[in-house]
Amino acid sequence: MTILNAKNLTKTFGKKTALAQIDLDIPRGRIIGLLGPNGSGKSTFIKLATGLLVPTAGEITIDGVAPGVDTKSKTSYLSERTYLNGWMRVNELLAFFEDFYQDFNRIKAENMLKDLNINPNDRLKTMSKGTKEKVQLILVMSRSAELYLLDEPIGGVDPAARDYILNTIITNYKEDASVIISTHLIADIEQILDDIVFISNGEITLTSSVDEIRETHNQSVDGLFREVFKC
Repeated sequence: MTILNAKNLTKTFGKKTALAQIDLDIPRGRIIGLLGPNGSGKSTFIKLATGLLVPTAGEITIDGVAPGVDTKSKTSYLSERTYLNGWMRVNELLAFFEDFYQDFNRIKAENMLKDLNINPNDRLKTMSKGTKEKVQLILVMSRSAELYLLDEPIGGVDPAARDYILNTIITNYKEDASVIISTHLIADIEQILDDIVFISNGEITLTSSVDEIRETHNQSVDGLFREVFKC
């Protein structure tokens, strides 16, 4: 079954086309890497899926419904930038998410904070950029959503914490849910991906399972990405 569907999805900003006639189906129960160079349209696609942006043309649906109030309970979104108030303490953020989202599991969040040695009494403004991103990821992954939209979840995190964070992602979502991860750190996340979507200049250039890439191209996703995008 499909959790996300895009048909002829187009988004322009003035004369600039960020996405051009995207057609894409995201099945349930998969971890998908949305991969492309900077400025390729990854964040725009994710923001359209959250309802933060609206299409210029075409459509995008979550479980058959256009992104909006009715899909907020189905999606859990990690922004590429920290959006949380710096004056708040972590335990205040836990209380806020617990009040706002019925599917938020506070015990799970508290356990993850403990594993990463994050003091729930600390204020965000006293934390490093990487620690703030860990807190934000913990909040997002402590929800029991149907679709997780993660925009650069490990971009500002130290390498030592990446394995824990990736393990957090793959062990904290429902079996029939899906996870879309936008990132440029392909080698770091390739191990957890089921499928990939290559995007460039607002157009999808390749959709495939990771297994198919290894069998057909006889190389890793990271290797194919570097070959395709010359990086």
